[in-house]
Amino acid sequence: MMILEMKVPSPGESITEVEIATWLVEDGDYVEKDQPIAEVDSDKATLELPAEESGIITLKASEGDAVAVGSIVCLIDTSAAKPSGNEQPKSDEKKQEPAPKIEQPVSNQPTTTYATGTASPAAKKVLAEKGIESSSVKGTGKDGRITKEDAVNAVPSFGTQPSNGSRNTERKKMSMLRRKVAERLVAVKSETAMLTTFNEVNMQPIFDLRKKYKDAFAAKHNVGLGFMSFFTLAVVRALKMYPEVNSMIDGDFQVVNDFQDISIAVSGPKGLMVPVIRNAENLSFRGVESEVKRLALRARDGQITVDEMTGGTFTITNGGVFGSMLSTPIINPPQSGILGMHNIVNRPVAENGQVVIRPIMYVALSYDHRIIDGRESVGFLVAVKEALENPVEILMNNNPEKALEL
Repeated sequence: MMILEMKVPSPGESITEVEIATWLVEDGDYVEKDQPIAEVDSDKATLELPAEESGIITLKASEGDAVAVGSIVCLIDTSAAKPSGNEQPKSDEKKQEPAPKIEQPVSNQPTTTYATGTASPAAKKVLAEKGIESSSVKGTGKDGRITKEDAVNAVPSFGTQPSNGSRNTERKKMSMLRRKVAERLVAVKSETAMLTTFNEVNMQPIFDLRKKYKDAFAAKHNVGLGFMSFFTLAVVRALKMYPEVNSMIDGDFQVVNDFQDISIAVSGPKGLMVPVIRNAENLSFRGVESEVKRLALRARDGQITVDEMTGGTFTITNGGVFGSMLSTPIINPPQSGILGMHNIVNRPVAENGQVVIRPIMYVALSYDHRIIDGRESVGFLVAVKEALENPVEILMNNNPEKALEL
């Protein structure tokens, strides 16, 4: 018998443990080499764990377990033959044999003693903190005693009026990734001097450009001409004008970057992912759109790696795709600035003393006021607005065909 011990691989340099999110196979199954057998959560991403060899698998960890990097999660018997047809592996046959039953006298009446409905000291303390009466909690301990776990799981009643509708609740553990995101978001709010400044952008010039060139652009480059390339290139220009916005705090030092690695917030099946467009200052419209498409597909398919989501110097997030009119985005640490895009709505605006209807987008810049002052933050957002409202002149050097590589 050849037994392979499968160990937890390191998903990234600083990660010491992962959590088994989902087993994709069952104990005793025959697995093929490279077949995904589990999804594991780290504090930065959810990754698939492929089988290292073919054989019959024995699971050594349960869903929800935190497992140290390098520890054994399963065994694979590589000498086991692949079952043919409906034949099951021996481990399955053993698993399916019913265990011998020992008849026990069963009473239809629950045992009721002095302990029934009585809370243990630890449970009593938890219930008191929650403001819940012990009489409203069903005990699962010996003879119906209320345990600490019963008290922790007890949910306060929100009114006692009878209801004909569903009153079910679901309690599920957050993934390690979601818990880490929660920790970081709370830390940002408490550890930075975060402030948000707003502006509005007339998107008509970009609408006109896209209408004129989007078909030719898509035909030539096999990628759509979206808003992200305009915003990314406008941000790159503004970051060069205001390098403080492209910097970060490291202890008592301010680190200023002379390159623009732009993180873009992408909605994936496991939640929000923030992959990075490296050296965006060297990319054209086609380059940005191709990279956005590539990273979005990798995030959607769960293939994004930790390395692809670290090292950004500034973030762009687009809540407008979900219908958001305005928001105050939270900084993506250790960065010092994040630009929020929102939905585009036809609004009445004044032009040359006349009221006209224009497609308007509100934009928001959240920034760390410890190193970015009002001059830089407001100036940066105004520079973004200027580039977006004058894209042919500022972003295309008065030559759209050349800029779009048509």
